[in-house]
Amino acid sequence: MSRKTVFSSAGLPEHLGAYEGLHRITYNSSDLIGGEQIQKEQWISSLTSGYARLRADPAIGRSFEGELRIVRASDVSVGTIHGTVKSISRTTEDIAAQSTNNVVLLLNAGHSPLSVDQAGRSVDLSPGASVLVEQSAPSIIRVSDGQCGLIAVQTDRERVRQRYAAFEDRLMTVVSSSMMINALVRAYVGVLADEKEAESQLTMQFVADHIADLIAATASIAAPVTAHDNADARGLRAVRTQAILTKIRGGFTDPEISAQGIAKELGLSARYVQDLLQETGISFSERVLELRLQRAHKMLSQRHNDAMRVSEIALINGFSDVSYFNRCFRRRFGYTPSSAR
Repeated sequence: MSRKTVFSSAGLPEHLGAYEGLHRITYNSSDLIGGEQIQKEQWISSLTSGYARLRADPAIGRSFEGELRIVRASDVSVGTIHGTVKSISRTTEDIAAQSTNNVVLLLNAGHSPLSVDQAGRSVDLSPGASVLVEQSAPSIIRVSDGQCGLIAVQTDRERVRQRYAAFEDRLMTVVSSSMMINALVRAYVGVLADEKEAESQLTMQFVADHIADLIAATASIAAPVTAHDNADARGLRAVRTQAILTKIRGGFTDPEISAQGIAKELGLSARYVQDLLQETGISFSERVLELRLQRAHKMLSQRHNDAMRVSEIALINGFSDVSYFNRCFRRRFGYTPSSAR
């Protein structure tokens, strides 16, 4: 292409608009106008402001080259990045600007080792190896020799969950380069990125399903789980559970609080949030109700709140229906809210 692809504030190229079929973008630094320094700055800037929402640090002392390819079909997308960079990162700022509920399969398509850091964990990817990561959590990819070759395949986590329910426990688990699934991913991405003919709507449907299948299959055959891996998985679930409980404690008075809302904030699925809370023995709705009732009971028993009506205290604590509040209060404490005074 002979011109820079312009990205809109929504994160999609303006000349493409909404993705209704399969679309491809190729953005090569050598096609940009200006010297090498200007090309480098423009190419790196496009990652930060464009669809990919990534940041890149160029390798020092090397002639700069960069190519970004994006293929989008339905709600899945594939990206390939080749360039002389020493690191590629996704920051909290990038996540805030482009909030998603996606999971991403990263595959080392270069000739040098990569390392991937996320959620306090770090894994090494030899050439041809892959790992599944969160798109909604900060991450950084480090390139050992400054010559990056990377494939990123992403889709909505619910698509993957439908195919492999336990995939979240295999995040940040390396899939060896010797596994056939990685070769299949590379071949499939190669076809998508290079094919130029128009596709039918049925093909679009197949592409979306196949990408989700490949991600789920990769997660399902991740390296055998060791006792150490199990401990890491339990630790990750414990951290997520605490994050969920913190969100509930901080927002239980909001009438609109929901498992879906908290899941979106934390980049998890609502089902996964519910599953983690069930492991504590108390469901989401039961926990929210208990916190509301306990706080309402405390407020009713405090003398400085005597001027407040029971209905006001109910509303302050997230109850939109006073009759429901009265019933729940009496069932929980054995007497009415008025008697608590």
